[in-house]
Amino acid sequence: MTSREIFSGTLEFKNPPRIGMTLPEPYPNDVISAGPSEDPQFKPPTFECEVGRQWMDEWGVVWRSLTDYDKGEVHRGAIEDWSRLDDYRVPDLARADRYEQARKVFAEETERYRIGGLPGFVFNIARKIRRLDVYLCDLLAEPERVARLHAMIRETIGEMIDRYAEIGADGVMFCEDWGTQDRLMVSPAMWRELFKPDFRLLCDRAHRQGLHVLMHSCGYIYDIIPDLIEVGINCLQVDQPTLLGIDRLGEHFGGKVSFWCPVDIQKTLQTRDPVKIEAEAKHLIERLGSFGGGFIATRYGGDEALGLDPSVQDVADRAFDRYGRFGG
Repeated sequence: MTSREIFSGTLEFKNPPRIGMTLPEPYPNDVISAGPSEDPQFKPPTFECEVGRQWMDEWGVVWRSLTDYDKGEVHRGAIEDWSRLDDYRVPDLARADRYEQARKVFAEETERYRIGGLPGFVFNIARKIRRLDVYLCDLLAEPERVARLHAMIRETIGEMIDRYAEIGADGVMFCEDWGTQDRLMVSPAMWRELFKPDFRLLCDRAHRQGLHVLMHSCGYIYDIIPDLIEVGINCLQVDQPTLLGIDRLGEHFGGKVSFWCPVDIQKTLQTRDPVKIEAEAKHLIERLGSFGGGFIATRYGGDEALGLDPSVQDVADRAFDRYGRFGG
């Protein structure tokens, strides 16, 4: 089977010969990703910072970072005053010419699963446009204006999904961090009222065109996993599987959604103990990948951010490759 068939078979529980993997060489990497090219018409202002970096993105959000390697955080939202909402325009992320390179990448790739990258669903984008602390207040204080902003974002994301289907993607993926270490950013009831309908609409739009929907979300999101499955999320990429509980993920959701995980980045990898790291890699495969599919192994992309020597994650890579090949 090709990597594409293995990855798709994992998401669809079709008994592939091994788990899905997105690992560095010499191990398999079943995925290739592409997204829209930069807009040559976008000319962001330049900033001078005494410490770190500052920049503006295409949405008009100003970011700051204290290091050269982290992604930074929002310093100033694009809409600081709701009076600017009528004049705000979302970037044209679905414009056809911005997908020529992605089209070429997907056309040339015959072996691997092709993922089109989305900037989020409505929460991940709106919370930056308004800045998270302000936006969380908006959800209660300004529901009508929030709904208008969400509708603008939802339409753009929907058009991007259409574009990816047109250029040959197999699935779309977005990152949307919904959890703190012990709960959601909002109550489960608020999530279901304000966000679940948009999730359903966008997942349905992707599924109608034969695309899987893959979602990354950090933190404790256990309470809405049944809802995410219901609306059509095919795969959850989480970096802290022990925070959610590996055994109960398998017991309650195994065979219903696939999980895409490294060995836990905050708990297990930090022990630097090869015995514990190998044991968790094996446990992830056994509890999440024993449903004719359901588990994809990955390596966290930032050893420096974790404060780890690369050799620590090497242990996990070897274990995933060793235990993730079925029948052999």
